[in-house]
Amino acid sequence: MSKVCAITGKGPMVGNNVSHANNRTKRRFMPNLRTVRISLEDGTTRKIRVAASTLRTMKKQSK
Repeated sequence: MSKVCAITGKGPMVGNNVSHANNRTKRRFMPNLRTVRISLEDGTTRKIRVAASTLRTMKKQSK
């Protein structure tokens, strides 16, 4: 199961952990994925993984 948003395609990003002594080690920033149910045109439901930021945008667009 990949860590990618089904709608926007947002995936992991790469960056650094930076210590107080300014030592840098690689790290990954994972998207905040949520499993949601959507209903399709034929009446069936399906689960997809969507980023929380995408859900927030979709809720904002529906108002």
